[in-house]
Amino acid sequence: MDINTKQDEIIEEFSIFDDWMDKYNYLIELSRELPAIDPKYKTNQYLIEGCQSKVWLNAELEKGVLKFSADSDAIITKGIVALLIRVLNNQKPEDVMNVDLYFIEKIGLQQNLSPTRSNGLLAMVKQMKLYALAFHAKNK
Repeated sequence: MDINTKQDEIIEEFSIFDDWMDKYNYLIELSRELPAIDPKYKTNQYLIEGCQSKVWLNAELEKGVLKFSADSDAIITKGIVALLIRVLNNQKPEDVMNVDLYFIEKIGLQQNLSPTRSNGLLAMVKQMKLYALAFHAKNK
C-alpha cells in the first residue's frame, strides 16, 4: 500500500472522533499495537534528540524497503511514532525522503500537541527521513 493511501486511512479513522480526548485515547490504543523493538536498540545511539520523552527508533533496509521499529517511555508519544511507522514502513527510501506527511495536519495532530511533543514529532519525522537518506545514499 502506498504512503498516501495509508495517510488517507488514518485521516478517515481520526474523523470519527469528535474531540481530542477521544483522539488521544485512540493514540494510546495504537501505542499498544506497536510491535516491541529489539532491546539492543534501546540505547542512546537510537534515542531521538529533541523529544521530551525517550523515543528509540531503528531502521533497516530489507529487499529495497525500509523497516522501522520504535519504542517510547511515554504512551502518547509511542502512539505518535506508531502512526509514523504505519505510514512509512515498507516504503522505498526515496519515497520516505520526499514524503509530504499531510495526515499530521489533517487530523490536527501537531496543533493539539504541547510544544515539546510537537518538537518531538518533528524530530521523529526528521530522523526517519535521515535514515531514508542514508540508505538511499548507501545504495547508489
